[in-house]
Amino acid sequence: MVRRIEHIAIAVKDVETSVRLFETLLGKSCGSIETLPDERVKVAFFELDGGRIELVEGIGSDNPTSKFIERRGEGLHHICLEVEDLPETLRLLHAAGFPLIDTAPKPGSSGTRVAFLHPKGCNGVLIELVEQPSEA
Repeated sequence: MVRRIEHIAIAVKDVETSVRLFETLLGKSCGSIETLPDERVKVAFFELDGGRIELVEGIGSDNPTSKFIERRGEGLHHICLEVEDLPETLRLLHAAGFPLIDTAPKPGSSGTRVAFLHPKGCNGVLIELVEQPSEA
């Protein structure tokens, strides 16, 4: 069902400032900063061998990422797992009793489809599931 850890996301107050910090830390450049209006976030990814690091900044004070930072401060936000068939994975996890935040896939960055599992069913960790765009 799960293919690999796709990325680890870090909630940040200012993605541009954090990009500069992580470029120095990782010794590599960020690809680009993408705004996802439906999710009300700006994201930046760093490609690493075997996965990526995502920096996530909430747009406005009333979105989940901004509320997360308000409660907990900047830091680890979620772990993203790549799956082959997101609708089927959601069906199987729901049947197994996992609490779903998203019952159906929604658009993610770079043409992906994503859905989230509630942390209360995953030992306190927010889990994002991602399906890569088909190469058809």
